[in-house]
Amino acid sequence: MTATIDQSADSSRAHLDIDGIRHGDRALVLHPAFKSGPRAQYGGGRTPETRLEEACGLARAIDLNVVAAETVRVNDPRPSTLIGMGNVERLAELIEANDIGLVVFDAALTPVQQRNLETEWKVKVIDRTGLILEIFGERARTREGQMQVELAALSYQRSRLVRSWTHLERQRGGFGFIGGPGESQIEMDRRLIDERIVRIKKDLEDVKRTRALHRQARKRVPYPVVALVGYTNAGKSTLFNRLTRASVMAADLLFATLDPTMRRVKLATGREIILSDTVGFISDLPTELVAAFRATLEEVLEADVILHVRDVAHPETDGQKTDVEAVLKGLGLGPTVTDNMFEILNKIDLLDDDARAALQAQAARDPRLKPISAITGAGLDELLAAVDARLSAQRVVETYRLRHDEGAAMAWLHAHGEVLSRRDEDDFAELTVRLSPEDVQRFARQQKNKDSKGSQA
Repeated sequence: MTATIDQSADSSRAHLDIDGIRHGDRALVLHPAFKSGPRAQYGGGRTPETRLEEACGLARAIDLNVVAAETVRVNDPRPSTLIGMGNVERLAELIEANDIGLVVFDAALTPVQQRNLETEWKVKVIDRTGLILEIFGERARTREGQMQVELAALSYQRSRLVRSWTHLERQRGGFGFIGGPGESQIEMDRRLIDERIVRIKKDLEDVKRTRALHRQARKRVPYPVVALVGYTNAGKSTLFNRLTRASVMAADLLFATLDPTMRRVKLATGREIILSDTVGFISDLPTELVAAFRATLEEVLEADVILHVRDVAHPETDGQKTDVEAVLKGLGLGPTVTDNMFEILNKIDLLDDDARAALQAQAARDPRLKPISAITGAGLDELLAAVDARLSAQRVVETYRLRHDEGAAMAWLHAHGEVLSRRDEDDFAELTVRLSPEDVQRFARQQKNKDSKGSQA
């Protein structure tokens, strides 16, 4: 694989010509269905046909012209080509007959397999990881998102410098302090990539610290954070727009949005929350992307409530749920966090009456299930009420005795908590208030500081 890195002084990021993919390329999408081994397992009721359909959706997400798609049965994966020479020769005729210029494999290919297939077919070949990286590269809009995608792409690309063209075989002389005489092009490319990875990781550490400071600031306000997670195209952004009246891009497209977005939402009780929309997940999400986006996804770890948005009209909704939970578990979400998670059963407007009724009956038995339609708004009031109740349950009840002249303290309790009762005496007012644990500590510090100032006076 050729890496072209811009070393000019004013370059803000590396420019990677990873696979030379162009919009409108005539593409063949292949899904290898393995007869045995770990890759033969799909889970969640998935089938090779639905996996192929998803792969075609990924290809169309970057405007590839999918002219043919096929599930290739593989009895014995071959180290050289993965699918065996019989399939390679048969597909070569299909590629030539349809003037195909790009083949997309819905599986991970080794650099050697990728190179051998390109040699046999005389076309570009990319695997599932390369395709998803290409999509993320197009979708990233913020500086942080672009850095995260670039880090993932560089990590992926570094292992594929074995895909060398003739220029990688040349030797370059040097002055001795930059790689020494005879440094090959492939060695220089690897060194440049390593240097760029170090710089990006340093910049992302700064982003991570900034996010931590923002979280601390939100805790001081404080607004509870409610995070949306879910499989790509499950309707997260549509739900986000409906609840916040925002205009985040929402389309029937895999990975329509990538950069996380936060907006403030006011609940019916007057409580204000911050709603966070995160990147969508997908099966076999490249490990490079999970690592690169960890700083962004860690927002989920800090959320007070997590809304797992599911597309219940999708035939593989259970498999998608399993994939999302696997990524969340990889981030370190334990049972205490998942206790604060609701499953949002979205797109009930696409179900028939019987299926919708069955889903409603199931939700009536399990309070964690919330059937909704982000398009029509059905079930959203019940969802917000459940979120409000869950946030209230996370609060503690405290009783305070305050003098009648402590109006500022009383106003603070009304503004930051829920006053359950008040009993007035001659000199004091007794208030029973539901507060977050952080606000209990904050109010105690305020009262202590006030008392210490009074004693000094």
